[in-house]
Amino acid sequence: MYWYLNWQYKSLRNGENYNTESAQCSDAGSGGFGSGGKYVNSPWECFVDPVLQFETQLKILQSCFKLVFAMPSPEEVKEAGNGTDNKEDLKNLYRCILNIYENTLLVLVSKDLYKLQILKEMIVWMSEDSSFLQERVLATITRVLSFASKKVKGSASVDAPCLGVLAAELSLLCGHADPPITQQACLGMYHLLSIAQCQNAPSIETDAGPLDKGSSWKALRQELSEVDWSSGLRESKVVLVGQALQPSLMTDFVWSLLMKLSVHSYTSTLEAATILKMTLEFHAYKVIMVSKIVDIIYMQLCENSSNLMEQTMLQIITLLTRTSPKKVIFQLMEYPTPADAPLILMWEAAGSEPSIAPYVLKTILLMLKGKPEEIQENLMDQSQLSLNAANMMPVAASQALCVLLPIGSYRKVVAQFFPQLLMALMFQLFYSNNTRMVTEDRLLYARDALRVLLNCSGLQEVDSALKRKHCWDEFSQELFGHHGVDLIAKTLSDYDFPQFPETLHYLYKLSMEGSRRSEDSVIAVIFLTEVSFIGGCEQLSSRSLFLPKLSSTLIWVKDTNPEVSTLSLQKIASMAPVINQIENVCSLLLSILHAFLSKDKTVISQALLTLRRLLGKLDKVTYSTLCTKIASSYCSLMDHSNWGIRSMAIQHFGELLRDMSQYTWMLTPVVLRGLVPLILFLEDPEIRVMKACKNTLATCVSELHWSPLFVLHDRHHNFEQVVLDLCNNLLISHGSYITDLIADTLGFLGSSQVHLRRSSVILIGK
Repeated sequence: MYWYLNWQYKSLRNGENYNTESAQCSDAGSGGFGSGGKYVNSPWECFVDPVLQFETQLKILQSCFKLVFAMPSPEEVKEAGNGTDNKEDLKNLYRCILNIYENTLLVLVSKDLYKLQILKEMIVWMSEDSSFLQERVLATITRVLSFASKKVKGSASVDAPCLGVLAAELSLLCGHADPPITQQACLGMYHLLSIAQCQNAPSIETDAGPLDKGSSWKALRQELSEVDWSSGLRESKVVLVGQALQPSLMTDFVWSLLMKLSVHSYTSTLEAATILKMTLEFHAYKVIMVSKIVDIIYMQLCENSSNLMEQTMLQIITLLTRTSPKKVIFQLMEYPTPADAPLILMWEAAGSEPSIAPYVLKTILLMLKGKPEEIQENLMDQSQLSLNAANMMPVAASQALCVLLPIGSYRKVVAQFFPQLLMALMFQLFYSNNTRMVTEDRLLYARDALRVLLNCSGLQEVDSALKRKHCWDEFSQELFGHHGVDLIAKTLSDYDFPQFPETLHYLYKLSMEGSRRSEDSVIAVIFLTEVSFIGGCEQLSSRSLFLPKLSSTLIWVKDTNPEVSTLSLQKIASMAPVINQIENVCSLLLSILHAFLSKDKTVISQALLTLRRLLGKLDKVTYSTLCTKIASSYCSLMDHSNWGIRSMAIQHFGELLRDMSQYTWMLTPVVLRGLVPLILFLEDPEIRVMKACKNTLATCVSELHWSPLFVLHDRHHNFEQVVLDLCNNLLISHGSYITDLIADTLGFLGSSQVHLRRSSVILIGK
């Protein structure tokens, strides 16, 4: 040490400022590293804040590191001309100084394996200055790791969270151009992985007691010992690294290497890229901070990254998507819409792996179930709304499909998911059309994605036809929603698309789902109305396999949304040509009768029209089993407050009597109960109601075989004469019903309509 200090003194005389450093090195050589010694062996150590203690120790070790590993080699000292020939003493002095530093590390690590973090910092210090003796640093690190691996042998658990980061630093040095450095780094990696095994193999409790560490870890230890660690880090060794590191350490390992991609050294970037790709090729499933890694990649790509760095990061996205598609896709959806160039590159990378295409599409379909919500931009301006950024994920998912669907590896998968994608995009297209956004571009990525879907599914003609009909352009208009959906469904139907069976099955599945938005139900009903019936009766008969499932629309008849009920009734009406082929047709007809109870007049009107259309095609045997119930339902609507519903109910009641003329004996009680409203509404101010009553009363008189009422055929009939003639016929043929007729008439005396009260008085008087 004296000789070394003397050399420092000579250097100082030559103008080099080594005074302070020499004093510190002398203090380090004394064995206690100056004031730092008190933190290594002090009896008061247990009362020191661990974080403060570690920071102080690290600071002292760093200052000594710069002295110890910046020392000149013995050859350099000899060339300095000090005249000494005692090389053995010089070597002993060097060995003594290095041993002091190494022993200090061993003491720290022996007390707390967490202090292995210092080894990682040593590699960082070493990389900051090329004058440091790298081989000596790595030799010291390797010996400390060797000591630690022996210390933890047989331990149940190890607390060394820095192993992943340290492994990343050593892995880069395993590819160093200097063979001695490569050898030391590889040996250090071997000892590090031996320590990591103890974290991976906790004891397993069984009924017979704790078991030894699993056989798989014994096999891994055997593999580690058999590998030649004196050479560089090749694929076989990378596989072992992945096997030895648990998920948290593997994540640190990958993260550290990822950060190395942004360094300015091409050699370091290339080495980090190579190790990263090899690691994730085999062990991407162990990475647990996928979202964070994807996020940092996006930020790096947004900067001016090198070509090598860009290619590597995109390959990382591909490898991570292979094992964690949902995590990657969800993170990619978090970025602003519309997607920028780096994000589109990441989408392409995520979609380049054919094997995970189904999982990617399933994840996107999950996101497309959401609805871009509106939030108020300005409380004072009710007309201007904007999209909540938190709810832009469905829009981003639609744009992602524009990128993914044209990829060749997705063609087969697109065919598998066609119905789900079609309906999900139709829902989003409807939402986009009905959402007012503060932007010049309405962000109709759902429209673009739908066009891509059609073209990728062999339906280019459908896309062209819709373009000729200006459908795609019209979707930018707010009021085009339902009409646009109907137009797309009709165009698909016109071209008899090959995905028809799968689409119909999926629509059936949608109809069976209990919870759904009313808008979704409307669109599904529109599609089911058009898609399930393509062309005329001949085509319908060829699809009779699916007709039983079409009765699922009965669920929609009872929907709380009147629009859904109306559309479903329209769909049922289109089933008239094949009504006799449908199973459980009685249930179908009864569901329509249930719609008569709706509070919405549009639903009731459509139910009346649908039922009449079906009854016109229904076979008489089935008709006869329900005619009494249907007739009673008509009677309940004859006094409805809406004159249109009144007129249809009265008219259809008469048509039912004519249809069932052979079953009049079954309908007579219902006809007699319906006489009161038929008579009273002859005085209805609405001409159509009055005419319907005239025609239906004429039918009743005919079917009941009463004397003809010629006065009903007069343009201006005499109401009192009509009442008198009807009462005479009733008294002769069904005199017992007179009491019931009077009771029913009394109910109309409290009506708010003058003509009903007047008619009731006349009827009771006669």
